[in-house]
Amino acid sequence: MKRSFLCFILITAILSACSGNVAPTIVETSAPRAEPTALGPKGPTPEASLEAATPAPTPEPQKPAFTRYTFNVVLDYDSRQANVDQEVAYLNSTDGLLEELLLVVEPNRFPGAFTLDQITWENGEPVVDYSLEGAKLAIALSEPLTPGSEIVFLLSYQLKIPQQNAPFGFTERQINFGDWYPFVPPYLPEEGWLVREAAYLGEHLAYDMADFQVAIQLASQTSAEGRAVVIAASAPAEQNDGKYLYRLHAARSFAWSVSDQYQVMTTTVADVEVLSYAFPFHPAAEEPVLTATADALALFTTLYGPYAHRSLSVVEADFLNGMEYEGLIFLSHAFYDYFTGTPENNLIIIAAHEVAHQWFYGWVGNDQAMEPWLDEATSTYSEMFFYKNVHPDLLNWWWDNRINFHEPEGWVDATIYDAPGFYPYRDAIYLRGVLFLDEIKELIGEEAFLEFLRDYLHTFRYKIASGDDFFGMLQEYTTEDLEPIVEKYFANRQISEQ
Repeated sequence: MKRSFLCFILITAILSACSGNVAPTIVETSAPRAEPTALGPKGPTPEASLEAATPAPTPEPQKPAFTRYTFNVVLDYDSRQANVDQEVAYLNSTDGLLEELLLVVEPNRFPGAFTLDQITWENGEPVVDYSLEGAKLAIALSEPLTPGSEIVFLLSYQLKIPQQNAPFGFTERQINFGDWYPFVPPYLPEEGWLVREAAYLGEHLAYDMADFQVAIQLASQTSAEGRAVVIAASAPAEQNDGKYLYRLHAARSFAWSVSDQYQVMTTTVADVEVLSYAFPFHPAAEEPVLTATADALALFTTLYGPYAHRSLSVVEADFLNGMEYEGLIFLSHAFYDYFTGTPENNLIIIAAHEVAHQWFYGWVGNDQAMEPWLDEATSTYSEMFFYKNVHPDLLNWWWDNRINFHEPEGWVDATIYDAPGFYPYRDAIYLRGVLFLDEIKELIGEEAFLEFLRDYLHTFRYKIASGDDFFGMLQEYTTEDLEPIVEKYFANRQISEQ
């Protein structure tokens, strides 16, 4: 969703794990999962039980129709190349006429990574009036697309995955497919297509909800080294005629990762399968990260609402940050390399953080470039709930090490373009964001605060929410004066203007 850049403990040297020609065994196990401690519908209470704490069911919003993406992918793992046929059935869910469509093509940012072979309409006629410049693919329409109408077109392209430690890239240990396909961004009536420029820090992309069907065929089931190639994805696989078929409904993205070194462990939370994909160099971390992911999923389901998908994959990443997509989260190999064997560790903290993004990003989207605090501060604060309920004896440790140690400064409403570096960005958006949310909780009371978060998530589910939406709903849950807190943390917002 997204570069989180969340290593909060200064790592002066990152040691690469051994990557020799070890032939891993794919291990299917069911890891034991510690039951989270209680969290009540009116806030956490040490004595309560999860059963007693479960909030009354909130009526689910009627699921609207979404744009549909259908893919046929053939991947050559050893050459790091893929051929893709993609169908886009775009639904105009706006209130206005659209005279052109704009697609974001992130792979085209990298020289030679994206080659567009052709675009055709549903009837097979070629699309001739289009332009591809940088990461923007604009398609002119012969007739305006009316609200509620659908238009179908097909793209054929080749991907040559760049060698880089990134959510879209390959290393000797894996190929990652994050933001790998052209997609139509949200359209805002007041400003048009929600497309932002990339920045050194943070995430610049925004996503509409969509339905995905992805068929992946491997050119070979084994790598050149003779090891089995394993796919981790945002949805469970259906195997048919040598293809892996994935279906993901009502989601903002579809991501996958491929390696011939993954060790696989599984467990379940209710009817959700949780899968861990890790390299075979730190076995002591594999079960704890699976357990932490499952515990966070169970807790946030109780706290915020039912998880939306049938599976959740946690994937060790050969890059130095965490990253969330719908149904799949990446955790840096550095977190595994430095795992200490206890929950007092980045691996466990960031696992909880990325799981929380399944709600704050997955359920409710936002302009991640201009208002990154909406999903990052809330996901970081969700870490606090995780420690308060799953590891209550470590709650003070979390506050001291995650937040207070850094003495954070900066405005919570900073954009990704404002920060001069990683630490100022992290301190302002993530850490000061936590302090802001905690002061709001203390002012209005934990009961009202948790009810507010649930209402916010359910009201703006499937939508792109703004800071105005957040504060507008917050004011419905209190008569207290929020202005002093807002002035303390926000440079460009006044409650009186709401």
